[in-house]
Amino acid sequence: MRHVISTLVHNVPGVLSHIAGMLASRGYNIDSLAVGETENPQLSHMTFVVVGDTKVRDQVINQLQKIVTVINAEDITDDKLVERDLLLIRVNASPDERAKILQIVEIFRAKVVDVAQTSMMIELSGNESKLEGFIQAMKNVGNIELVRSGIIAMKRG
Repeated sequence: MRHVISTLVHNVPGVLSHIAGMLASRGYNIDSLAVGETENPQLSHMTFVVVGDTKVRDQVINQLQKIVTVINAEDITDDKLVERDLLLIRVNASPDERAKILQIVEIFRAKVVDVAQTSMMIELSGNESKLEGFIQAMKNVGNIELVRSGIIAMKRG
């Protein structure tokens, strides 16, 4: 099962390395990790996605809460939340293929951010399934190269 773990940490050098190292040393794989400063520059918010049963989830949260720089860690998977991932994708695009690509871009409400002679770069944000659908559609058009930010999530209300 996929678990979205929301963590508030002190914004100090090495905190990301310390947390990632601790999880890796205990054999937990991080599927996605995003970190950024909060409205308070002394704090950062980390969003982890880990896969495993509830025992794995509980162990990850317990290990996180033992770290001095961690203020709070919780599984927000079952909460009402807003979840986003950012994708930049470059697709080979001959002039003949561009109309087809632009139709797909419009359907997914993506945005063309760069056009070159033989390629286009497109930006899309949304949940994982939306991004996966877009990636699949672009694979059907031609060769692609992509980068993703990792999931960020926040509880509603």
